[in-house]
Amino acid sequence: MGTANSRGSVGIVGGGIGGLAAAIALGQQGFEVTVLEQAERFGRVGADINLTPNAVRALDGLGVGDSLREKGARPTYRISRLWDSGAETSRLEMSDAAERQYGAPQLTLHRADLVAALDGRLPPGVVRFGQRVRAIDQDGDAAFVETQDGQRHRFDVVIGADGIHSQVRAAMFGPDAPRFTGVVAYRAVVPVERVQVPNTDAFTKWWGPTPESQIVTFPLNRGRDIFIFATTAQDDWRDESWTLPGDVAELRAVYAAFHPEARALLDACDTVLKTALYERDPMPVISQGRLTLLGDACHPMMPFMAQGAGMAIEDAVVLARAIGAADGATGMSEALQRYQAVRTPRTARIQIGSRGNAWLREGGNADWVYGYDAWQTPLDTAPAAAVA
Repeated sequence: MGTANSRGSVGIVGGGIGGLAAAIALGQQGFEVTVLEQAERFGRVGADINLTPNAVRALDGLGVGDSLREKGARPTYRISRLWDSGAETSRLEMSDAAERQYGAPQLTLHRADLVAALDGRLPPGVVRFGQRVRAIDQDGDAAFVETQDGQRHRFDVVIGADGIHSQVRAAMFGPDAPRFTGVVAYRAVVPVERVQVPNTDAFTKWWGPTPESQIVTFPLNRGRDIFIFATTAQDDWRDESWTLPGDVAELRAVYAAFHPEARALLDACDTVLKTALYERDPMPVISQGRLTLLGDACHPMMPFMAQGAGMAIEDAVVLARAIGAADGATGMSEALQRYQAVRTPRTARIQIGSRGNAWLREGGNADWVYGYDAWQTPLDTAPAAAVA
């Protein structure tokens, strides 16, 4: 349980973006937080990340916005172009215009820079590395996490922020496997001076001939580099690993029919990673007693709306607000049900929209995504009946 001067104790399984964001937000509410992370340390691994205004606004409330603005690039526009003709079908002004409209800009940066900024906001000892979880259970008064070293930790609430293979999810609902979407993604980073195409300072999406096919580019490292992310259908993925070194020649061949400016981006690539994309259907129930889920543990999604990390960050803020509004330790289960009622409609809509991959192709209103404020969204949605 919590110490004498805390409001209670919360255990977070997983020290990724959502878990760290939740730890900061709960610390701001006065809770004693422990993050159990299986890695031995945070390393500079993972992909580059696109933080849209809704995510940046949430991060601003966690006190990391200034650091991210120093590290990240600010795309000038969100541009849609057709794969064959190159014609623009939409252009949404971002950067200062997004900050005026939504209260925050879009930022693009390396995932490790975001993790470092979040970790830097936590007191020493909150994140415990090398903690592999063996079992999760609960009773009416507490939730418990047992680690591989034999320790049994007792908390008022346990949050599963442990990704698409979540052990907390499995403890709540039983084991299952995510679904391979039949889509793979290629990722590369190249110096911007090697890419002789327009709009390298913008987020540009080349819409392919099928919903599974696209090329997305955006600036990194304050505009010194450009990140290239390309997806295509491939039903025959059989590798045990989700991410492997890719073949640049294969990458170029897949998109050989695209517009010359799109092909020029791929011609600049020396190396590439290839990743299989997995997802799950929306979950109407993500809380059970004193256990709950956030981020990819409950709503892994396709990358086509660039909202995977954003949804985890929003989850973290809304969850911390809900727990903070609870009537002591006895009100935790109801607080988790309230969080569920607030978040599942939005994350399900984003999951389904990401799967369909049509959002903003021909323009349209981005406000329902970018204008969401996790710090202000009402929490008075009536919680569903508690799940035993």
